This record gives sequence, C-alpha cells and structure tokens, in this order.
Amino acid sequence: MQKKKRILLKIGSNTLTKETNNISRGKIEDVANQIAQLQDTYEFVIVSSGAIAVAKQFVKLESKGKDINVKQALASIGQPHLIRIYQEIFREYGLLSSQCLLSYSDFEREQSRINIVNTINVLISNNYIPIINENDTVATDEIKFGDNDKLGALTASLLEADLFIIATNTHGIYTKESMENGVPKTIELVENFEELASQVVSSKSSHGSGGMASKIEAASVAKKANIETWIVNGLEDNFIVNAFQNKVPYTKIK
Repeated sequence: MQKKKRILLKIGSNTLTKETNNISRGKIEDVANQIAQLQDTYEFVIVSSGAIAVAKQFVKLESKGKDINVKQALASIGQPHLIRIYQEIFREYGLLSSQCLLSYSDFEREQSRINIVNTINVLISNNYIPIINENDTVATDEIKFGDNDKLGALTASLLEADLFIIATNTHGIYTKESMENGVPKTIELVENFEELASQVVSSKSSHGSGGMASKIEAASVAKKANIETWIVNGLEDNFIVNAFQNKVPYTKIK
C-alpha cells in the first residue's frame, strides 16, 4: 500500500460560522464530504477553532473576572458541543473523529511532544481523525498560542505533515496594491518569503483572533519544517478539492 500523504487542516471560527454568529453544520458537512472523497490518498488532522462561538449560541455569561476568564469559561462550555457536532456529522460520512486539547507548554517539553506524536499516530492508524484545539481553560495570556494558526503550524511541524492548509475567509493573500485599489488579487505562488511580509495589510477577522499576519507567521513556522502551506477560502464549498484541482485562486507558499 502506498503511504498516504498527511494534511494538517486548520479551520478558523470565521470559516466554521460562515461569518455568522452560529456554527454552520453545513460547513462541517462540506469538510466531512471532502475528507471522505480524499481519504484513499490523504490522512487528515484538523485544528479547529469554534468552541467560544458555539458557547455563545447557548449562554451569556456574567463577568466576574477578567475578560480572559470569561473566554476560558465559554471555551469550556463550547468545546464538548463543538466536538459533538463534528462527531455526529463525520459519522454520517463514515468518518471517525477524536478530540485532542493542547497547550503551548506541551510543545516545549520533549516528553509531551513525543506523547502527542505517538497518540495522534495511533489515532490515525486506526482511522480516527484527530480534532485539535487549544486547551483554552488552562491557557493564560503568557502561554497562549495567540491564535490557532500558530497551533496549526506547530502541530503540522511536529507531525511531519506533507501539507498545511489554512482555511480562511479570503482567496489566500492579496497583493497590497490590489487591496488599496479595492479589487483584491490573490498572490498565487510565494517562493520568496521575505517579499511576502511587505504585502500584508493589517486586519483581524471578526470571530477569529488572527488576521493575515498571523497566517504568514504560521506559514513561516511550517516553512522551517519544510512544509508547504496553502491559504484557501474555506467559505466556499469543496474548497480543498477545488484547490487541488486549481479551480479556485489561493495562495501556495512553497
């Protein structure tokens, strides 16, 4: 049997909610459908945001502490709901899924890194798709990833992924000039990474904590591990398959 190529797919809150205030079951169905189509050739690990977005659908918490404590409490409420939605939908497509919560310190300790790799490899070899999120309830400002783009890149590096796909709400990275002109034009291929940084327009996504700068930073982490990064528009249906078939514009960082 030919060894499957490993894809680390990072899905942000904006993609999962389709830029609304609710998690889109249709978007998770779209992801499951594509994985089912590609599973003979590729194995998937998912880094998924969305726990806080899910919680906000159910509860409004009274604030009795710092803002970060409320976010951590929301993450604690939302994470089981998020995984339940993934498991229900993935099961409909014949896919098995599991939950892994990681914190920044896990990547700094050698034994933790070994454990992460071993556990995820066992899951994958038994046809489970690991769904990873930051362990927000124990993270602090000092030890947070900042956003799941970096978590995705570090995990891709640790697991020696063949490809790192960041699903976001744009067709990749746009040239600065085209953004200023109001007609966004995608940078389709990046071979000179230093030049890329000069193209970044500072912006944050409405639900997520990252922006394009954090995606470039994540790509630079992946690049150090010799992993190619694709930044694709996850709002569109069939976005992974379409990127493979070059049917849509996206940014490929060699």
